[in-house]
Amino acid sequence: MSLATPTTTAETDFTGLAERLRGSLILPQDAGYDTARAVYNAMIDKHPAAIARVSDTADIVACVDFGRTHSLTVAVRGGGHNAGGLGVADDSLVIDLGNLRGTTIDPAAHTVRVDGGATWGDVDHATVPFGMATPSGFIASTGVGGLALGGGIGYLSRRFGLSVDNLLSADVVLADGTLVTADANQHPDLFWALRGGGGNFGIVTSFVFRTHDIGEHGVIIGGPVLYDLADTAEVMRWYRELLPTLPEELSGWLGVLTIPPAAPFPEALWGRKACGIIWCYTGSHDRADEVLAPVGEFGDPLLVGLHEMPFNVLQQAFDKLYPAGLQWYWRADFVEEITDAAIGIHTRHAAALPTGHSTMHLYPIDGAVARVGAEETAFAYRNGGWAGVIVGVDPDPENAQLISDWARSYSDELHPTTAGGAYVNFLMDEGQDRVRAAYRGNYDRLARIKAIYDPTNLFHVNQNIPPAGGR
Repeated sequence: MSLATPTTTAETDFTGLAERLRGSLILPQDAGYDTARAVYNAMIDKHPAAIARVSDTADIVACVDFGRTHSLTVAVRGGGHNAGGLGVADDSLVIDLGNLRGTTIDPAAHTVRVDGGATWGDVDHATVPFGMATPSGFIASTGVGGLALGGGIGYLSRRFGLSVDNLLSADVVLADGTLVTADANQHPDLFWALRGGGGNFGIVTSFVFRTHDIGEHGVIIGGPVLYDLADTAEVMRWYRELLPTLPEELSGWLGVLTIPPAAPFPEALWGRKACGIIWCYTGSHDRADEVLAPVGEFGDPLLVGLHEMPFNVLQQAFDKLYPAGLQWYWRADFVEEITDAAIGIHTRHAAALPTGHSTMHLYPIDGAVARVGAEETAFAYRNGGWAGVIVGVDPDPENAQLISDWARSYSDELHPTTAGGAYVNFLMDEGQDRVRAAYRGNYDRLARIKAIYDPTNLFHVNQNIPPAGGR
């Protein structure tokens, strides 16, 4: 079986597609084209042939049918946050879901239905006023679809699992233009693949997630505890031993960073390099002092910024610091153990942070995540540890090489201490071996399911899993 070869769009007449859409079709000659093609990572500069801002599921079906019929490269954009900018491609038809942002909360059933173009900020807006949340990520402007389909690691993961562990059903437009619902009983193989397999299998038009009661009516206790950069090794040794012993309602990710020159950070700390842990406690406030005692008592912190706040406030804390349009270069690995050798590497490269936005984070993936079997969903790294990411970030394109070189050097030295694969949501264009490593033993099953639902690999602008049997 040969896969369809995308054709050039230079001579494609998009008039027929435009006539079928309730939404808008933006072409290179149209006003707003450059804004429409831009994604979160400004290092990505792609020029699609057309951008369809869809208004409903029928628009999505029309785009899929048109792309398939004309053998076009099809890219699907949700929130546009993807590390490698995989919501857009040169000479492609971009299906932009950004106008599909509806949410419907069912407080009695503890579920929320979310449209395919929504952000996690949209979800939090619907759920937190009811004292609920569903596991998501760490930045509210991130798209639901991109993050959830890759796994969904976030503040609530230790207690409630990944986003995919809380996915109850998904409505999906397939490569042949049909609309199906995937859940535990309908298309269970597709449902398995969607939970970690990324955008390989179709376009999800809506999700239904389980929600959970958190904090006191949605109010949690969270914020940063920051330490001097010289304390990094000591903090990391303490953190690696402490975290697995903590109650699962307390989670914290560790990073090396530059303290932002803005409130609420004290002006005396602005621009200072530091090691920090961002904590999130979602349990009963009656137990907060007891649970948080180990966090506040360790070492000699520069700042203890733990406060009561609605969960969505913590989720939004980094949105203004990392707006769309910065230059990003990503490197990532799963980490099963923070070794002494790794700590030495972190310490050396943290001292060389090249810009104020550049950083390294370690996100916990233990607790409830590890109680799901590695083969129960497509997301395979279930035996505890962290998802590590190193990002060189800066607003100035002149610094693109600087931040990339730092991230590559850091990652290349650290990689031998890691588990070998990486969280697909953090991958850039790094080759098929890296995609395969991200899924461990689940990759071959994913390729077989891909052959059923997308045999011509129409949906390939992603961390691609070619269909089994394809050439």
